Amino acid sequence: MAQIYLALVDTPGLFASMIRRVTGIDYIHVVLSMDEELQEAYSVGRRHPAIPILAGFEKEDTGKIEKVFPTARYKVVSLSCSEEQKEQIALKLQECYEKRYQYHYCVLGLPMILLNRPFYQKNHYTCSSFTANVLQESGIVLFDKHFSLVTPRDFYELKQTQTIYEGTLRTFNRLNGCYPIRRRRMFRHMVRKLCFAMNGDVYES
Repeated sequence: MAQIYLALVDTPGLFASMIRRVTGIDYIHVVLSMDEELQEAYSVGRRHPAIPILAGFEKEDTGKIEKVFPTARYKVVSLSCSEEQKEQIALKLQECYEKRYQYHYCVLGLPMILLNRPFYQKNHYTCSSFTANVLQESGIVLFDKHFSLVTPRDFYELKQTQTIYEGTLRTFNRLNGCYPIRRRRMFRHMVRKLCFAMNGDVYES
Protein backbone atom coordinates (compact mmCIF):
# COMPACT_ATOMS: atom_id res chain seq x y z
CA MET A 1 0.00 0.00 0.00
CA ALA A 2 1.04 3.58 -0.68
CA GLN A 3 0.31 6.72 1.31
CA ILE A 4 -0.94 10.15 0.34
CA TYR A 5 -1.21 13.04 2.77
CA LEU A 6 -3.74 15.68 3.68
CA ALA A 7 -2.92 18.88 5.52
CA LEU A 8 -5.70 20.65 7.39
CA VAL A 9 -4.80 24.29 7.91
CA ASP A 10 -5.89 26.85 10.50
CA THR A 11 -4.98 30.43 9.56
CA PRO A 12 -6.33 33.76 10.89
CA GLY A 13 -8.24 36.33 8.85
CA LEU A 14 -11.74 37.59 7.99
CA PHE A 15 -12.30 35.16 5.10
CA ALA A 16 -11.06 32.29 7.25
CA SER A 17 -13.49 33.23 10.00
CA MET A 18 -16.37 33.08 7.49
CA ILE A 19 -15.37 29.56 6.48
CA ARG A 20 -15.13 28.55 10.15
CA ARG A 21 -18.76 29.56 10.60
CA VAL A 22 -19.74 27.32 7.67
CA THR A 23 -17.66 24.30 8.70
CA GLY A 24 -17.85 24.59 12.49
CA ILE A 25 -14.14 23.74 13.02
CA ASP A 26 -10.92 25.74 13.20
CA TYR A 27 -9.28 24.03 10.22
CA ILE A 28 -10.50 25.90 7.16
CA HIS A 29 -8.20 24.76 4.36
CA VAL A 30 -7.31 21.37 2.85
CA VAL A 31 -4.07 20.55 1.05
CA LEU A 32 -3.35 17.35 -0.90
CA SER A 33 0.26 16.18 -0.75
CA MET A 34 2.36 13.37 -2.16
CA ASP A 35 4.72 13.40 0.83
CA GLU A 36 4.47 13.98 4.57
CA GLU A 37 6.87 16.96 4.50
CA LEU A 38 4.46 18.78 2.13
CA GLN A 39 7.17 19.35 -0.46
CA GLU A 40 4.81 18.25 -3.26
CA ALA A 41 1.59 19.68 -1.89
CA TYR A 42 -1.18 21.37 -3.87
CA SER A 43 -4.52 23.02 -3.27
CA VAL A 44 -7.05 25.54 -4.52
CA GLY A 45 -6.50 28.59 -2.37
CA ARG A 46 -4.53 31.81 -2.19
CA ARG A 47 -1.90 32.21 -4.88
CA HIS A 48 -0.06 34.46 -2.43
CA PRO A 49 -0.67 33.93 1.30
CA ALA A 50 -1.13 37.67 1.94
CA ILE A 51 -3.69 38.29 -0.85
CA PRO A 52 -6.99 36.44 -0.33
CA ILE A 53 -8.71 37.78 -3.47
CA LEU A 54 -6.16 36.11 -5.77
CA ALA A 55 -7.09 32.45 -5.45
CA GLY A 56 -6.72 29.43 -7.67
CA PHE A 57 -4.71 26.24 -8.03
CA GLU A 58 -1.23 26.48 -6.62
CA LYS A 59 1.65 24.57 -5.12
CA GLU A 60 1.88 25.10 -1.36
CA ASP A 61 4.93 26.84 0.08
CA THR A 62 4.95 26.39 3.86
CA GLY A 63 7.84 28.82 4.21
CA LYS A 64 5.86 31.64 2.58
CA ILE A 65 2.77 30.75 4.56
CA GLU A 66 4.65 30.88 7.86
CA LYS A 67 6.02 34.30 6.94
CA VAL A 68 2.51 35.71 6.52
CA PHE A 69 0.78 33.59 9.18
CA PRO A 70 3.31 32.92 11.96
CA THR A 71 0.57 31.54 14.24
CA ALA A 72 -0.87 29.09 11.67
CA ARG A 73 -1.62 25.56 12.87
CA TYR A 74 -1.48 22.38 10.78
CA LYS A 75 -2.85 18.90 11.13
CA VAL A 76 -1.20 16.46 8.71
CA VAL A 77 -2.75 13.04 8.20
CA SER A 78 -1.93 10.05 6.01
CA LEU A 79 -4.40 8.11 3.87
CA SER A 80 -3.73 4.65 2.43
CA CYS A 81 -4.17 3.98 -1.28
CA SER A 82 -2.78 1.73 -3.98
CA GLU A 83 0.41 2.56 -5.87
CA GLU A 84 -1.65 2.98 -9.04
CA GLN A 85 -4.00 5.44 -7.32
CA LYS A 86 -1.09 7.48 -6.01
CA GLU A 87 0.43 7.63 -9.48
CA GLN A 88 -2.89 8.79 -10.94
CA ILE A 89 -3.17 11.51 -8.29
CA ALA A 90 0.39 12.68 -8.92
CA LEU A 91 -0.24 12.90 -12.67
CA LYS A 92 -3.49 14.80 -12.13
CA LEU A 93 -1.83 17.30 -9.80
CA GLN A 94 1.01 17.87 -12.25
CA GLU A 95 -1.48 18.39 -15.07
CA CYS A 96 -3.43 20.89 -12.99
CA TYR A 97 -0.26 22.73 -12.03
CA GLU A 98 0.76 23.13 -15.66
CA LYS A 99 -2.67 24.69 -16.31
CA ARG A 100 -2.95 26.33 -12.88
CA TYR A 101 -4.11 29.71 -14.15
CA GLN A 102 -7.20 28.07 -15.63
CA TYR A 103 -8.39 27.05 -12.15
CA HIS A 104 -10.17 29.41 -9.78
CA TYR A 105 -11.73 29.46 -6.34
CA CYS A 106 -15.46 28.72 -6.41
CA VAL A 107 -16.88 31.57 -4.34
CA LEU A 108 -20.39 30.86 -5.63
CA GLY A 109 -20.16 27.36 -4.23
CA LEU A 110 -19.93 28.49 -0.60
CA PRO A 111 -23.63 29.46 -0.20
CA MET A 112 -24.60 26.28 -2.05
CA ILE A 113 -22.88 24.26 0.67
CA LEU A 114 -25.10 25.94 3.25
CA LEU A 115 -28.14 25.11 1.11
CA ASN A 116 -26.86 21.54 0.58
CA ARG A 117 -27.20 21.92 -3.18
CA PRO A 118 -24.52 20.45 -5.47
CA PHE A 119 -22.96 23.14 -7.61
CA TYR A 120 -20.15 22.90 -10.17
CA GLN A 121 -18.74 25.71 -12.24
CA LYS A 122 -16.11 24.51 -14.74
CA ASN A 123 -12.59 24.68 -13.30
CA HIS A 124 -13.88 26.37 -10.13
CA TYR A 125 -13.37 24.58 -6.82
CA THR A 126 -13.06 25.12 -3.12
CA CYS A 127 -9.99 23.56 -1.51
CA SER A 128 -11.99 20.63 -0.18
CA SER A 129 -14.10 20.04 -3.30
CA PHE A 130 -10.96 19.96 -5.45
CA THR A 131 -9.28 17.43 -3.19
CA ALA A 132 -12.41 15.28 -3.00
CA ASN A 133 -12.80 15.33 -6.79
CA VAL A 134 -9.17 14.38 -7.48
CA LEU A 135 -9.39 11.50 -5.03
CA GLN A 136 -12.73 10.36 -6.46
CA GLU A 137 -11.41 10.42 -10.03
CA SER A 138 -8.54 8.23 -8.85
CA GLY A 139 -10.91 5.68 -7.34
CA ILE A 140 -10.77 6.88 -3.72
CA VAL A 141 -14.38 7.60 -2.78
CA LEU A 142 -14.52 8.91 0.78
CA PHE A 143 -17.84 10.72 0.98
CA ASP A 144 -21.43 9.84 0.20
CA LYS A 145 -22.23 13.17 -1.44
CA HIS A 146 -21.30 15.33 -4.42
CA PHE A 147 -17.71 16.56 -4.28
CA SER A 148 -18.87 20.19 -4.38
CA LEU A 149 -20.49 19.73 -0.95
CA VAL A 150 -17.37 18.38 0.74
CA THR A 151 -15.90 20.70 3.37
CA PRO A 152 -12.71 20.68 5.48
CA ARG A 153 -14.84 19.26 8.31
CA ASP A 154 -15.48 16.11 6.25
CA PHE A 155 -11.75 15.53 5.93
CA TYR A 156 -11.24 16.36 9.59
CA GLU A 157 -13.73 13.66 10.61
CA LEU A 158 -12.40 10.92 8.32
CA LYS A 159 -11.88 7.62 10.13
CA GLN A 160 -9.56 6.24 7.44
CA THR A 161 -6.70 8.63 8.18
CA GLN A 162 -3.81 8.53 10.62
CA THR A 163 -2.55 11.74 12.23
CA ILE A 164 1.20 12.18 11.80
CA TYR A 165 1.49 15.79 12.99
CA GLU A 166 -0.66 18.40 14.72
CA GLY A 167 0.71 21.70 15.95
CA THR A 168 2.14 24.99 14.75
CA LEU A 169 3.40 25.46 11.22
CA ARG A 170 6.57 26.97 12.66
CA THR A 171 7.40 23.73 14.49
CA PHE A 172 6.43 21.62 11.47
CA ASN A 173 8.77 23.60 9.23
CA ARG A 174 11.65 23.32 11.70
CA LEU A 175 11.16 19.57 11.99
CA ASN A 176 11.41 19.31 8.21
CA GLY A 177 14.26 21.78 7.77
CA CYS A 178 12.12 24.46 6.15
CA TYR A 179 12.53 28.14 7.03
CA PRO A 180 10.59 31.16 5.76
CA ILE A 181 12.41 33.39 3.27
CA ARG A 182 13.57 36.64 4.81
CA ARG A 183 12.19 39.59 2.89
CA ARG A 184 15.41 41.59 3.15
CA ARG A 185 17.41 38.77 1.61
CA MET A 186 14.83 38.34 -1.13
CA PHE A 187 14.83 42.11 -1.80
CA ARG A 188 18.64 42.18 -2.09
CA HIS A 189 18.46 39.22 -4.46
CA MET A 190 15.95 41.06 -6.68
CA VAL A 191 18.02 44.27 -6.72
CA ARG A 192 21.19 42.40 -7.63
CA LYS A 193 19.39 40.51 -10.37
CA LEU A 194 18.06 43.78 -11.80
CA CYS A 195 21.49 45.41 -11.74
CA PHE A 196 23.07 42.49 -13.53
CA ALA A 197 20.29 42.49 -16.13
CA MET A 198 20.80 46.24 -16.79
CA ASN A 199 24.47 45.54 -17.45
CA GLY A 200 23.65 42.66 -19.77
CA ASP A 201 24.94 40.01 -17.37
CA VAL A 202 23.31 36.99 -15.76
CA TYR A 203 23.06 36.94 -11.97
CA GLU A 204 23.83 33.55 -10.48
CA SER A 205 22.56 33.20 -6.90
